[in-house]
Amino acid sequence: MARILIVEDDESVRAFTARAIAAGGHEVETAEDGDLGLESIRSADGGYDLVLSDIRMPAMDGIEMAKRAASEFPGLRILLMTGYAEQRERAADLADIIIDVVPKPFTLNEIRTKVQRALQ
Repeated sequence: MARILIVEDDESVRAFTARAIAAGGHEVETAEDGDLGLESIRSADGGYDLVLSDIRMPAMDGIEMAKRAASEFPGLRILLMTGYAEQRERAADLADIIIDVVPKPFTLNEIRTKVQRALQ
């Protein structure tokens, strides 16, 4: 069982993703934006097996959160997700920090598979 943080501003996507991952036997925590996500990562002293974050969010976006989290906790596994092609392109320079970018919308099976691969 892995400890996973989901950072997503859309409540329905956050809830769907959390349920999908928790059903796979993982411990799931959530945050509503990048500021709260980074706060959770710091509070846990980087103790997540995976951080799954949307890119486009109010306050701090997922790219900035990923950069800050990776600088404070090297080796933290980060998987980003987005429904916008231009946001996916923005994440291209983060190859050393993130595992992948998951396109939205995704199915239950697709997100579970991506999470399992990211945890390996």
